[in-house]
Amino acid sequence: MISAEMVRDLRERTGAGMMDCKRALTDADGNMEKAIDLLREKGLAAAAKKAGRIAAEGIVESYIHGGGRIGVLVEVNCETDFVAKTDEYKEFCRDIAMQIAAANPEYVRREDVPTDVLEREKSIARAQAINDGKPEKILDKIVNGRIEKFYKEVCLMEQVYIKNNDQSVSQYLTEKIAKMGENISIRRFARFAVGEGIEKRQDDLAAEVAKINAGK
Repeated sequence: MISAEMVRDLRERTGAGMMDCKRALTDADGNMEKAIDLLREKGLAAAAKKAGRIAAEGIVESYIHGGGRIGVLVEVNCETDFVAKTDEYKEFCRDIAMQIAAANPEYVRREDVPTDVLEREKSIARAQAINDGKPEKILDKIVNGRIEKFYKEVCLMEQVYIKNNDQSVSQYLTEKIAKMGENISIRRFARFAVGEGIEKRQDDLAAEVAKINAGK
């Protein structure tokens, strides 16, 4: 069995992501050294170290979907202008813009979720659990589980990648960092949908018909 302590130890030794460490340990049947080799083979250990470097170059990618009904702008940063001009980098940025258009995230990463929003979600989750008759001793576990689900719905980096349901956007990003050899960071985005936020008129057909008949 792969313990949380083993995963933390591997993460400290390689700098790779928690899920990548857990997967490597599982594939290695719990053998730490073999798991390290697996991460190195995939370039994930090196990618984690690159992720701490400053990324101030990059591009702003745009994507228009549905005949102009949905539009996305996303800023993706990298370390050098050279990488920013490559076709692979541009394709990655477009994939991220498409992800935003399709999955409609609200934040880039979980750290961006405002405290008041998070506390409200926790309060709602706890109230739902109580209303469902869940015992007090497992309420915190239930709330934590629902908050993790909330993160996966509203945070871009936590979402399932639309082109590969076996990985998250974060894992897809890590792959690209390993392959391109420098840090890449999704900084910010804006998503626009036609009519979003506008209160649309709801006509009462029955009332209109009654009004017409009354005027006859």
